[in-house]
Amino acid sequence: EVASQKGNKVNLNTADLSELQTISGIGQKRAQDILDYREANGKFNSVDDLKNVSGVGAKTLEKLKEYVTVD
Repeated sequence: EVASQKGNKVNLNTADLSELQTISGIGQKRAQDILDYREANGKFNSVDDLKNVSGVGAKTLEKLKEYVTVD
């Protein structure tokens, strides 16, 4: 089930690969990039930290903001 359809935001700091892939616009590669970033840098302090993940630009970040949280 897609995160946006459930109305629940996916927590970037606790989500696993399959949870991350439920986010609209996030495929397996991007989900793995998010996990790799978290492993290398620790937890996300804000959703804006996603812009530091490989392949996530300003447009993608804006789209993802409604689907993700760090709380």
